[in-house]
Amino acid sequence: MIERYTTPEMGAVWSLENKFQRWLDVEIAVCEVHAEDGTIPAEALEDIKSKAAFTVERINEIERTTDHDVIAFTTNLAENIGPASRFVHYGLTSSDVVDTANALLLKESCNILLEKIDSLMAVIKRRAYEFKDTPQIGRTHGIHAEPTSFGLTWALWFEDMRSNRERLAAARQAVSKGKISGAVGAFAHLSPNVEKRVCERLGLEAARASTQVIQRESYAEYLCTLAIIASTLEKIALQVRHWQRTEVREAQEAFKKGQKGSSAMPHKRNPILSERICGMARTVRANAIVGLENVALWHERDISHSSAERIVLPDSSATLDYLLAKTTSLLDSLVVYPENMLKNLEITRGLVFSGQLMLALTQKGVSREDAYALTQRNAMKVWDEGGDYRELVMRDADISSHLSAEEIARVFDLKHYLRNVEKVFSRVFD
Repeated sequence: MIERYTTPEMGAVWSLENKFQRWLDVEIAVCEVHAEDGTIPAEALEDIKSKAAFTVERINEIERTTDHDVIAFTTNLAENIGPASRFVHYGLTSSDVVDTANALLLKESCNILLEKIDSLMAVIKRRAYEFKDTPQIGRTHGIHAEPTSFGLTWALWFEDMRSNRERLAAARQAVSKGKISGAVGAFAHLSPNVEKRVCERLGLEAARASTQVIQRESYAEYLCTLAIIASTLEKIALQVRHWQRTEVREAQEAFKKGQKGSSAMPHKRNPILSERICGMARTVRANAIVGLENVALWHERDISHSSAERIVLPDSSATLDYLLAKTTSLLDSLVVYPENMLKNLEITRGLVFSGQLMLALTQKGVSREDAYALTQRNAMKVWDEGGDYRELVMRDADISSHLSAEEIARVFDLKHYLRNVEKVFSRVFD
């Protein structure tokens, strides 16, 4: 997954090389604090910092014997450091290193995703203003409802992504916590002051309380946040798929030269990227369930969460990174057909103005029930028999007894439905 469906930046974050480097960053930070307190000699610290090195290949080789990746890691360090290596991992348990390093990895991941969200929001905002005054039929239940502005859809997406950005920023804060509290979190061999100073060196907060592990609610929050963002991207892509339907054709994915839509039907232009976004969003949501399942562990810890996290944390991060990049590309190059929007708006021959007609009648003193009945009876004729709704309304003596020809014409004025678009844009973008 990571190799194919992510950017080089996110792939680098979740590489084995970077994971072990973050482990080393934690070990060195602990040694530095120990040296400050006189727990280890200053010359030993210099030896450790100058000689500490590892290779992924050697760690993997050692792990085939130890069946323990952290021991394989510290063994490889010891091979390079020499006698001073006895001070490495002093007073620590494996999760002190792994969970604190995970905080660094998740924080890096969040920073990349936040930048991707910013790029997507910039594209959405630009295209929202491009289509602010473009009329389009609104649809509820998939059926023509009332006219709206195509730009309002983009404004909604912008607001969705702003909320998602806030969620991710909160999740970043939640996961940016380390722990150096020992085997069951009771600080038997190190003091809370050591934990605090180590975390400060790494740019993290110290967890106020922990067991042998950082509690997994924060990981679940991260994964659930990614799932929500992926769901928003699926919502966007699903809308594009609907617009691209042959019967609608109001917008479509860009179709580059040489692209093929179908192996059997050369005429096809399928919404391939949109469908890919919808499909891959499901995997991010599924991974969120794993994060929730990992919250409940036995006593001070078990290891049932660890194997699953090695899959879902990098895969969800990489997949969302990919989805954000592809959604940005999709919307940036989306081909829009305003003329088809107008044609579709008129396809029901004026029926979409029925709500405004009903309100106009109530303004003249007609009860809502009677106004609804007068409006609907003409609408049903158009549905069942064809014809033009405005013409039927103009010929309806009961309606014309309340509304003049000029007042009926205002009912069918498209501008009336878009008169508050500017105010919505001000609320969203200002």
